[in-house]
Parts: sequence; structure tokens; C-alpha cells
Amino acid sequence: MNYRLFEVVNGVSGRFDSLDDVLEFAAVWLVYGVFVVSALLVGRELYRRRFQPVVELGSALFLAFAGAWILSHLSGQVRPFQSHQVHQLIPHDPGVSLPSDHATAAFALAFGVMAFISRRWGTGLAVAAVVIGFARVWVGVHYPGDILAAGLIAGLAVLEVWVGVRWNRAVTRLARQE
Repeated sequence: MNYRLFEVVNGVSGRFDSLDDVLEFAAVWLVYGVFVVSALLVGRELYRRRFQPVVELGSALFLAFAGAWILSHLSGQVRPFQSHQVHQLIPHDPGVSLPSDHATAAFALAFGVMAFISRRWGTGLAVAAVVIGFARVWVGVHYPGDILAAGLIAGLAVLEVWVGVRWNRAVTRLARQE
């Protein structure tokens, strides 16, 4: 099913030059826009002397990348262009495909910003993360499952930090009441 979905998306690529150009840009460069927006939001939090959301976001990023690293070392799944005939629109080195580093970073920042800094900005970044993930499939360097795994890893990392922080606050509150 993963390969079938890949075929549906990647099978259309290479036919519409203008659309290919937009999605090539998204696959390679849009993640840097996500980084810049996230960095500006973190800078705003630091300027306001709100350190807790920044620590929470950093913790979620660490957990997401640790999870992605572990999964990539457990997975032997190679990139689509290594085992199938694809429309590869951008150059990429061969290697492990699962999960997508670009999508992991984009989703972790989006979900982290949404949970800890700004729901509105996080929602916009989540849309960008979806576009990045779709574009990585379109250009032939990832399967849809690689993107889904990245989103799940990022979501679980943010959820773990969010729950951990709330748990810690609840325990601290109870301890103060005693």
C-alpha cells in the first residue's frame, strides 16, 4: 500500500513543469522557512523572558530526533529511487528512507510551536509540514509511510513533553498543598 500511494503521487510528477518547480522548492527549501519562523517565535519568547516554552520545544525536538534516529537505524527501507523506477526530480544520496528527516523536523517544530508557543503559528507551520511531506514524495525521495512515521514520531515526542510538563505541575501543586 505504501508503494501504491507513492506511485499515485510520484506518478504524476514530471508532467507539469510549474507544479514540479513549486514542489521541488517545497521539498528542499520550505523546511528552512519553518526553521526561520520557529526561531523568530523562540526569539520572541526569550525576549519576553518566557523560558519554559522554549525548553519544552527544545525537549520535544530532542525526543523527536532521537526517535527518528532510532527508527532509521532499525529500518532497512531504502529510498524509492533505489529499488523502483521513479520520477526523481531532485538529487539525493541513497540511504535509509524511514523516517524523513525533513518531515520530522517540520512536524516537530509545527507541533511543538502549536503546543508550547502559539496555536495559530503552529497551525500554519503544520500546513507547511504537510506540504513538505507531500513534496518529498512527489520528487521521489520518500514513501508516504516515511512522512507518516515522521509525523507520528514528532506528535508523540510533543505529546510526551506536554504530558510530562503537566504531570510535573500537578505533582508540584499537590506537594505544595501538603
